[in-house]
Amino acid sequence: MHDHRRLGRELGLFDTDPLMGAGLPYWLPDGAVVRHTLEEYVREAERAAGYRHVYSPVLGKRELYELSGHWDHYRDDMYPPMELGGEQMLLRPSLCPHHALIFRSRARSHRELPLRMAELGGMYRSERSGVLGGLTRVRAIQLNDAHIFCTPYQAVEEAAGALALISRAYADLGIRASRHRLSLPGGGGKYVADPALWRRATALLREVLDASGVAYEAVEGEAAFYGPKIDVQITDPAGRESTLSTVQIDFHQPERFGLHHIGPDGARHRPVMVHRSVIGSVERAVAHLLEEHGGAFPPWLAPVQLVVLPVGADQEERAHAVAREATALGLRAEVSGPDEGSLGARIRRARLVPYQAALGAREADDGLLAVRLRDGRRPGVLPVAEFLRRVGQRVRARGTAL
Repeated sequence: MHDHRRLGRELGLFDTDPLMGAGLPYWLPDGAVVRHTLEEYVREAERAAGYRHVYSPVLGKRELYELSGHWDHYRDDMYPPMELGGEQMLLRPSLCPHHALIFRSRARSHRELPLRMAELGGMYRSERSGVLGGLTRVRAIQLNDAHIFCTPYQAVEEAAGALALISRAYADLGIRASRHRLSLPGGGGKYVADPALWRRATALLREVLDASGVAYEAVEGEAAFYGPKIDVQITDPAGRESTLSTVQIDFHQPERFGLHHIGPDGARHRPVMVHRSVIGSVERAVAHLLEEHGGAFPPWLAPVQLVVLPVGADQEERAHAVAREATALGLRAEVSGPDEGSLGARIRRARLVPYQAALGAREADDGLLAVRLRDGRRPGVLPVAEFLRRVGQRVRARGTAL
């Protein structure tokens, strides 16, 4: 059973420092590579699906979160206000209020809908010390978030498209959903009071789930304060379940923010907000990937994709030339030379690197590499250009195959 906290430190991916504070990990170079690659993957997938990316500030006035409903319904999970120039400013607990403001920053036509707005942005949750752990529960979160502004008639199709995007990402990342949950409101004053909107949003999400063919169960008390949601659940090796990805349909915030677009009839109409997150927080996604793969990331995501292993000192210059050639092709390559130990020891140390290429005197003279895959397979001796072409092809295809 793999523990992402131990693996993260062992592999030099992330760590913490008491002077930075609990729940505030920092990313080391190899961890930053994984994070950056994951973020770029999501951005690329979103661009291909018609999303446009924005940036919004991590601070907002208290009035903003009063308007969105966060201050009334989510205050216990927010950091206290900061007094700045006679105004109370808050670290944002969510990106949706900012995206609502961006939508209403100018007049919108029905021709612009669905408008898919995405951001990989920071948000902050005032988590209790007792629940913090590694990357799974943190206080500063990098969230893969998006909001689709659409008509009520487009909401089901857009939510279904988001669910399909999540499914494709899981296949590329080599992870799987343990179950899908339709999260509904429970009792108490945690949720906004508008039964008609809750019923309408729930009916639309049931339609999405039924059409998708995935098995799901409805659970009360797990909804967002403003609406029901589809939670894509994952389970860690210890059997603990958590939510990684979500799809939500929200009638509440468009009404609170007075959002509207001009319809084909020339009248003002209220859009629906579909909230969705493909990989949730980057922190939790990396934690789950570490535990799911034991540090052996899919080749396209691995911090080092190729290690070149010169047998002796005479082959080091050629090994560095191969690594430079790989780097020029967009691969992440390193050289592990004889000064780092015997060839066997270096191969064992590079056990999590997807591709290993040994370089002896004969290979160096003939432009060849003795190839070994992470799973122990040995494709044999290949010309450098052919080997790098194959590796590049695998990396570009993503997925988990070596």
